[in-house]
Amino acid sequence: MKGIERTEVMGLMKQIGLTVAFMMTSLAAVGCSGSKRIAMSDFGTVDGKPVKLYTLENANGLVLKITDYGGIITDFYVPDPKGKMADIVLGFDTVDEYVKGSPYFGAMVGRVGNRIAKAQFELDGKTYKLAANNGPNHLHGGVKGFDKVIWKAEPADRDGGPALKLTYVSPDGDEGYPGELTATVVYQLTNENELVVDITATTNKATPVNIVHHTYWNLGGHNSGSILDHELTLNASKYTPADDTLIPTGKIDPVAGTPYDFTKTKAIGKDIKSLPDGGPDNPQGYDLNYAVDGDAGKMRLAATVVDPKSGRVMTVSSDQPGVQFYSGNFLGKEVGKGGTAYKKHFGFCLETQYYPDSINKIGTEGWANPVLKPGQTYRHTMVHKFSTK
Repeated sequence: MKGIERTEVMGLMKQIGLTVAFMMTSLAAVGCSGSKRIAMSDFGTVDGKPVKLYTLENANGLVLKITDYGGIITDFYVPDPKGKMADIVLGFDTVDEYVKGSPYFGAMVGRVGNRIAKAQFELDGKTYKLAANNGPNHLHGGVKGFDKVIWKAEPADRDGGPALKLTYVSPDGDEGYPGELTATVVYQLTNENELVVDITATTNKATPVNIVHHTYWNLGGHNSGSILDHELTLNASKYTPADDTLIPTGKIDPVAGTPYDFTKTKAIGKDIKSLPDGGPDNPQGYDLNYAVDGDAGKMRLAATVVDPKSGRVMTVSSDQPGVQFYSGNFLGKEVGKGGTAYKKHFGFCLETQYYPDSINKIGTEGWANPVLKPGQTYRHTMVHKFSTK
């Protein structure tokens, strides 16, 4: 070759090859699981620490976005029967808005999700005092629970779709809880159009654990308005009645003959006006725990939700004893993604869990013990399956 020696050409080709290899490595640096890569981007800072946003896409084009701040699902694009995508989770556009004040949009909450009565519990003869951040009670892990910390994120090696592993080490005494707790969450978006949430935890001291996922869903799209016409079926013939501060009384009663009965499919709003209205501290709507039929510890169907307008369908299965159904009663002040004003009942939650205040009801018939001891592993799996009607 005139003007260029063969050795120079070979050297140039090698450099080009190395450059291309480097570029490909950089694109896949976050990892690859299943048929789609996980992309990573900057999402701001919290307390001077960088926060990242991870985008997972499955083989069918569903797109899930998760931030390592709070393990929050920020966006989830799911198709309707015609293939039109919509973002079906409530949330904010920036991490600053989540930090400023969020009603736990899309977050992992813990060390103990839901409420603990009078913000205290007794364990092994010692009384532990917690933050009273929900009236007289303790809610969702306290002032700085798992929803307000930065988790360590890395791709998870799973077949069938991209997966992201999040890890957080909660120190001994964190928010008043005993023991160092190592919590792990794996989110997977499968090629079967499932969102799988696998939660595990270990501890070096006995401590209560009830790590809960808290996405607000609207199957019509986060900006589509009320969810009261969504049709809900709950695989739960019993529920746990609660007092005016939403602490269960300890009873487990049948839903039959009450407005809490969703054993047969009905619109969320059908009986909602017959529920008590406790004013600003307990507004009218659903916010209670259901006892899921079947054996706790085994995967079983907890709920089915259909949006008749969009045709989107979601089922929720879990291995937990209960599921908290919340109809977004406290919404009304939040301005979310794209400037959407989230009003009351614009989203709903289905939080699989131990029953609320289980730590104070150990020994009560029908109530599972939420205490995790050294050498044991806490396990909690929930599967959201998406389809159309």
